[in-house]
Amino acid sequence: MEGIANGWMWASFALFVVIALAVDLVALEKKGAHAVTMREALGWSALWIALALIFNAGLWFWLDASVGREVANLKATEFLTGYLIEKSLSVDNIFVFLLLFTAFAVPAELQKRALIIGVIAAAVLRIVMILIGAWLIAKFHWILYLFGVFLLVTGLRMMWAADHEPNLEKNPILRWMRNHLTIASEFSGNQMWYFKDGAKIYTPLFVVVILIGITDVIFAVDSIPAIFAITTDPFIVMTSNIFAILGLRALYFLLADMADRFHLLKYGLAVVLCFIGCKMLIVEWYKIPVPVSLGVVGGVLAISMLLSMLTSRPAR
Repeated sequence: MEGIANGWMWASFALFVVIALAVDLVALEKKGAHAVTMREALGWSALWIALALIFNAGLWFWLDASVGREVANLKATEFLTGYLIEKSLSVDNIFVFLLLFTAFAVPAELQKRALIIGVIAAAVLRIVMILIGAWLIAKFHWILYLFGVFLLVTGLRMMWAADHEPNLEKNPILRWMRNHLTIASEFSGNQMWYFKDGAKIYTPLFVVVILIGITDVIFAVDSIPAIFAITTDPFIVMTSNIFAILGLRALYFLLADMADRFHLLKYGLAVVLCFIGCKMLIVEWYKIPVPVSLGVVGGVLAISMLLSMLTSRPAR
């Protein structure tokens, strides 16, 4: 599958990702275990979003100078649309993280470590799944229609289940861990396991990290087909996904306290998935322009957030 990137662009982006994750880890270790403040979360969120926009601007200027204004406009719009979709879908992931942290009573100072591990796992998983998806589309173009059906069904299921909290007790992974592993009832600092009398004891933090990893898998299965509905350029797909993932930890701490305020956002995300699924299914007859897709996605999300703030959440 052909794309706009050459070898040095791929290498430069890979280097950026490694440095970004290293900086995040260093900042985590330097400050130690502490509860992330709203100000800190806002600063990191603004930084990651600014880096994504700076990258997109740089990409536009490079393409404008090398291949022309038309291609530059198209690819920059594809990146922005893909980034917005992936960022918005990550919000649903954040709701699940909040549920896990609440259910297991994870102390605020330990949530940061669990999330950074989840972000690294998600980044690696995305790379693998994007490469597989790109290869499948290159070999079997009709698989885009399967992606479309999957997204449409997922959107409808999300809309139906928007007001239903997931039941962790029915989670098969959690049941398996409880039946096969010795799990402590209390946390032990940053440790995910320790040894006592020769036996390996797993802490609740280990359980939470594993469940976050499973959530990342589900999230990737939903979002990877969505970005391929916008573009099949591997570089745009990869960069928009990774930039959205890098800001996931900061976005969680920014939105965790406002989850109830945006209670209608899940319906907006469901509509977005249904729209993208339909877009893929009708592409043989009509290809919806990327700017239109960007407008629809942005408009649906903005309306759902505005309506959330204007209406009170129904009592449970």
